[in-house]
Amino acid sequence: MIPEFKSLSETEIGLFEKTPAMITILIAGADEHISNRELQEAIALTKMKQKRARIELISYYNWVAPNFESILDDLLESYPSDPEVRSKIIIEELGKLNDIIPKLDKRWAGQFVESMRDIAKKVAESSGGVFGYLSIGYEESKLIDLKMIKMPV
Repeated sequence: MIPEFKSLSETEIGLFEKTPAMITILIAGADEHISNRELQEAIALTKMKQKRARIELISYYNWVAPNFESILDDLLESYPSDPEVRSKIIIEELGKLNDIIPKLDKRWAGQFVESMRDIAKKVAESSGGVFGYLSIGYEESKLIDLKMIKMPV
């Protein structure tokens, strides 16, 4: 666990551990098809962020990255295959972060939200466009800003 989470419950900490995988599934599945390319992009991105994330978040990614792929697999198996139902469940779960974020350092929480938006954008870009990159589909574009997660005030 990381120091920023010292005042959180086990359930709250678990939600933060699953958040990058949930965002990956939400964005990758927005167009009704979760491609291997999108999943591999998220796995590579999470590993890369262990060294190249915002300085405040490196300990977070060092904590999340080692289990990211197994969490992603577990969530993919546990969520319904219907994209609309799955998206609704994930959006509701991510919305729970809004009750937890105010308990955290404001700067750290803001960096966290921005980093999650970065993951959403990169996963969306990985599935289309020139040679499979740099294009975001319509359904993905409606979700990549992660409006369900509010920036700390």
